[in-house]
Amino acid sequence: MIDLNKATFGSLPAGMQRFTYDRSVVTAGIVHLSVGNFHRAHQAWYIDRLLALPGNERWGLCGVGLIDDATERLKTVAFPQQDDLYTLTQYPPEGKELHQVIGSIVEYMFAPDSQEEVLAKLSNPAIRIVSMTITEGGYNQDKRTGDYRLDAPATVAELANPHAPRSAFGFIVEALRRRRDAGIAPFTVLSCDNLRNNGGVARSAVLSHAMALDSELGRWIEANVTFPSCMVDRITPAVSKEDAERINDSCGVVDLLPVFSEDFAQWVVEDNFCNGRPPFELVDVQMVDDVHPYELAKVRLLNASHSMLAYPGQLAGLVQVNQALAEPLIRRLLDGFMEQDVIVHLTTPPGMDLHAYKEKLLARFSNPAVGDQLARITSDGASKLPVFLGSTISDVIGAGGDVRRLAFGLACFVRYLGGVDDNGKSFRPFEPNLDPADQALALDADPRAPLRMSMLHEFGITENGPFAEAFVRLRAELAEKGVLATLAGVVDQPV
Repeated sequence: MIDLNKATFGSLPAGMQRFTYDRSVVTAGIVHLSVGNFHRAHQAWYIDRLLALPGNERWGLCGVGLIDDATERLKTVAFPQQDDLYTLTQYPPEGKELHQVIGSIVEYMFAPDSQEEVLAKLSNPAIRIVSMTITEGGYNQDKRTGDYRLDAPATVAELANPHAPRSAFGFIVEALRRRRDAGIAPFTVLSCDNLRNNGGVARSAVLSHAMALDSELGRWIEANVTFPSCMVDRITPAVSKEDAERINDSCGVVDLLPVFSEDFAQWVVEDNFCNGRPPFELVDVQMVDDVHPYELAKVRLLNASHSMLAYPGQLAGLVQVNQALAEPLIRRLLDGFMEQDVIVHLTTPPGMDLHAYKEKLLARFSNPAVGDQLARITSDGASKLPVFLGSTISDVIGAGGDVRRLAFGLACFVRYLGGVDDNGKSFRPFEPNLDPADQALALDADPRAPLRMSMLHEFGITENGPFAEAFVRLRAELAEKGVLATLAGVVDQPV
């Protein structure tokens, strides 16, 4: 076993794929906020490929950790110890895995310990793009209106003392203020999170924060900064201790920060950068004028299907996505959901076959080597479900369609909030953004009470329509018969 660092790079096992570019001349042109597993398996992987092409040395990554928790604290030790290197293992549906070293992150900073250093980096003219993966719940949105929450405690503190930011938007606004005052061109802000119109959401957050702080600064940002939307796709599970040990044993390298994923990846980016960009198209990034159709296809098929299988799967006592999809009833649920509830209401993106995309998704979900955890997918449903399912529910209700599959999915989410599966095993639902009032409604004895949850307001659900009637009936069946017996009635019975 070989420790991973710059000194051992040349003597890594023969089966390890290594980058060939001269990393000593690479400098950071992109700062990425929140260096999670997905970023390291997706955007950093694309940049690693880009750096292998001559003339792109200025487009390295500086990663910034934002959250002060044990996972991020580990990175403050591991990244320096490994000279910011880490391994990515890709698992195809069939065949042998690919281990490779990623070198595109050339600096790492931990914002809670180094606010001023991070601000200095963001203010450096060499930084031309600031990207972020801060999760759906990180955009500080009001659940009812979607507006940026100026009354959130962290935001109130940042507005009172803008020189000591804690959030992504606090850092971005203060850095842009410094760049404006110094006569330095602004950077592009690139959201890489699973949000509809993620560029627009990021723009609204930054402008709201800036306007509340200094209206003149807000107007300058509005006139000079661009916020391209993008669509990202690569299934990247959480890495358990056992996963890390298995990966390290397989590749013969001791990596404190291994990450693994499927071998599929897609990145569709709106070509709207105010201060230059890398030639992303050279590494198979799709640069387009309008991301929206691709974004809708991905969010409403991949992300929504993940949720539609994860809640019943976890309630049935299953652990991994591939196990859930191997259950014939869940497979039939997903097939019907994608074909009859989603695809019929989508505009097909240019060059994309939605039915072939559906089949590809089912194959990807079935990949046993990835072993994505259902608990990862069910987490933070209060933030995810309005994004992933809201438009589909509204479309199906508006068209007078069959609401049973969607009502079943929502009923499973509500039952999940109770924290007990069909085998009587307790688990802790991870819902950091679920309003306490919504939690109370989910657990209320009134069978219709969950339909009054604030997160459902945009779905177009009434308490007395066909959706509500199906939801109430399916909630009762879930409590009486369990998830799979209830699902049998959903997928077997004709409309």
